Amino acid sequence: MFRTILSRTMATLTRRMQPIEYTPEGAVSVSYPTLVSSPLTLGDSIEQAFGSHPQSLGIVIVRDLPPVYATHRERLLKLAYKFAQLSPDVREKYTDPYSRYSFGWSHGKEIMNGKPDTLKGSYYANPVVDNPTVTAEEIRSYPEYYGNNIWPAKDEKGIEGFEEAFKNLGRFIFNVGCQLAQACQPFALPHLSDATLSLPQLISTSQTTKARLLHYFPSPSGVAPLKDEPIDSWCGFHLDHSLLTGLCSAMYLQGYPGSEPVVVPPPSVSSGLYIQTRGGELKKVSIPQDCLAFQTGEALALATGGRLQATPHCVRVGSGDPKRIVSRETFALFMQPDTQQLLTPSQSFGQFSKRVFDEHYKGNSR
Repeated sequence: MFRTILSRTMATLTRRMQPIEYTPEGAVSVSYPTLVSSPLTLGDSIEQAFGSHPQSLGIVIVRDLPPVYATHRERLLKLAYKFAQLSPDVREKYTDPYSRYSFGWSHGKEIMNGKPDTLKGSYYANPVVDNPTVTAEEIRSYPEYYGNNIWPAKDEKGIEGFEEAFKNLGRFIFNVGCQLAQACQPFALPHLSDATLSLPQLISTSQTTKARLLHYFPSPSGVAPLKDEPIDSWCGFHLDHSLLTGLCSAMYLQGYPGSEPVVVPPPSVSSGLYIQTRGGELKKVSIPQDCLAFQTGEALALATGGRLQATPHCVRVGSGDPKRIVSRETFALFMQPDTQQLLTPSQSFGQFSKRVFDEHYKGNSR
């Protein structure tokens, strides 16, 4: 009996002592096999990544993913480039003004830093649910979430297989995100405004999941940015409004007429994602191409009474060779609750989202 109790105690201590690992830039890194088999051993890592201490980046890197991830990522990110090369009239067929461009293609509709964002184009869809099963009133009230997916025609030249590729990558990230939510639950539970909430349940059962396939257009005419280029030159500082956001490593592509785009290095060593820590320090964070990253969003901050905060982040072009015409492709998956779910005693996720959409889509209201 004593040996059994001792064995269990030692096993518990071992679980608690799972070491925190970091990327070279200081982001917390966890192994996918451990996330699946022993999520509760990662409590220290989750607290270090998502907690409220000054050095927290609000991001965790998941490594050691199944090899199929790399295949899904490369296929879809190259399709992002190819879609952006289609003629404007073809791209326009796949827009949805009624949803405030929250399904299908969107370019120049979102307001960033007080002006329309023309630096990137986006393709939005829910990779988990094609046709939401909610009431007609919810569909009318929240078309940004409960619309139907818009997919390119299967025979649209140059982007064949787009829907399948989008869903394959989106669902892969969604499944990893649900596993991460399991690891987060013990840490988040004491802070949740509603003790009955469960992060895994809020994410896994939601019909508001939204993926954003992003194409960052090259600098105009290939001109290198000035030395005083702002940090947020490719994408302005912002907060995600999800619970958790899954994010792929960006792919940089250089196109040549009549041939496949070629994967190339970023425009410069200063190109990429920048995050502001809880303490206000700005750090560049690289996501290895065979890894996924997950960030905290504003909905999680509301649900935890501000104890788990979203961190401001942006994307920089970086000064480089003006002769290199390089685009940036990436994919983000926003995992969040259904619109009627209360984040605070007086505010639902739907109410919170409306305010966010109003801020970013001025002039594009229904």
